[in-house]
Amino acid sequence: MSDEIFFAEDDEEEVQFHGSWKVLIVDDEPEIHAVTKLALGDFVFQDKKIEFLSAYSGAEAKQAFIDNHDIAAVLLDVVMETDDAGLLVADFIRNELSNHFTRIILRTGQPGQAPERDVIVNYDINDYKSKTELTAQKLFSVLISALRSYRDISAIEENRKGLEKIIAASADIFSLQSFECFIEGIVQQLASILGGTEDAAYLTSAVMGATPLNQYNSNELFVFTGKGEYENKAGKKLEQVLSGPQLKSCMLAYTNKSLIYEDEYLVAYCDSKSKKGSLLYLSGLPKKLNENDKKLVEIFARNVQIAFDNVLLTKELEDTQREIIERLGQAMEQQNEHGRHILRMVKISQLLAKELGLSQQEVDTLGLSVPLHDIGKIKIPDAVIFKKEQLSTDDIQLIRRHADFGYNLLKDSKRPLIKAAAIIARDHHEFWDGRGYPRGKSGESIHIYCRITALVDAYDVMRHKHSYKNAWTTEQSMEVVLQQKGKQFDPHLVDIFQENIRKIEEIITSYPDFE
Repeated sequence: MSDEIFFAEDDEEEVQFHGSWKVLIVDDEPEIHAVTKLALGDFVFQDKKIEFLSAYSGAEAKQAFIDNHDIAAVLLDVVMETDDAGLLVADFIRNELSNHFTRIILRTGQPGQAPERDVIVNYDINDYKSKTELTAQKLFSVLISALRSYRDISAIEENRKGLEKIIAASADIFSLQSFECFIEGIVQQLASILGGTEDAAYLTSAVMGATPLNQYNSNELFVFTGKGEYENKAGKKLEQVLSGPQLKSCMLAYTNKSLIYEDEYLVAYCDSKSKKGSLLYLSGLPKKLNENDKKLVEIFARNVQIAFDNVLLTKELEDTQREIIERLGQAMEQQNEHGRHILRMVKISQLLAKELGLSQQEVDTLGLSVPLHDIGKIKIPDAVIFKKEQLSTDDIQLIRRHADFGYNLLKDSKRPLIKAAAIIARDHHEFWDGRGYPRGKSGESIHIYCRITALVDAYDVMRHKHSYKNAWTTEQSMEVVLQQKGKQFDPHLVDIFQENIRKIEEIITSYPDFE
């Protein structure tokens, strides 16, 4: 067989390549680099060319691996600055970098220096060749085999990562955060099984983060989650991330509720029985899809939307529950029938809870519990609540009893949310220094929910007009808060409050009382 290298004639039509394979040449002889690049200059595997990297010593090779995490194969000389420099590089790749993906092909001009049997047994390498036997054709065959192995191992790793995301999300799949991770995992697995697509996006007509999902009836599509180019595009409109034929294909698939397969991308409509459907978009397909691949996409499109619809239903129920509680709490606010005191309290309380480092579940529970902080006032006569002259001692004692009234109304519930609301209703009038009511608790024996509610309630009341007072300025209100630091209010919480006063005032400005 001839070892001559034949170059393909120039074609008038330019060949389109989809990425490249990184191959590192490690050898202290520049001629070896030149010959290798010449021999593999027209190498193409799965529509990808070779991107050559060069290193002329063991130290340079190690740095190349530190700088490049996606080297598919390395042609590694054994003897360079030392007799075992290449072997040390192989050990560095596998053991120090824990890189078990790159295919290591040892090339040596002195086989006796590093016997093949010993090297294969003692080092995690994938092939061992003498430079004299590695003809152009054999080099081509060795590299094809190495890249196939790298491709398959990478696909298995992508599958593993995708499965990890699915398992991690499955424990709490009906929360939006977990479901987003669940979708990411499935998209990652699907992309890997199809051969490692470059980019993927899952698009819906629901905008995540809105409360409620008020964009869900929109005819526009938004990125829910993505991979590659679309990884950080959540919330972006379809027209902002795609254009040209890809955009037209997406609109056609969405309108006709169909799957569209093109050479470089696919669009799959994910049907919904109760809501508008969604779209799955995958680009950079490394191969033409066969019938099994298409069947897999159809299964994904059919089943993932069922899970998504269930999450939306759960979210809708949570939003309904939140609105009912907020409206009930607002009804309790008899001081100002046009006020938005409750809504501001929820927003500011959740802001402070996040700044304090509470978990997302605790933040959500606080936001749903705060509206019921004064539910005990339903047992206080309106004549006392709306009394404009100075309250008598009996009036004050009656009003103070609303804390116990509220607690007794809620305490028997087995629901964690209502239990939290009961504690807030009873203890949000307790003082840090123990001078509050109804039990004279002090310090950290007062639940953090109650400490947050007390501060937020007091500040918002000061900042707004009521039948018995005019609205105070930010400065006047903060002066009182600082005076009560360590007395009525948790001193650390006051510090957090002061640090976030600009955000708090933005909330107050965004939700003014109705005229």
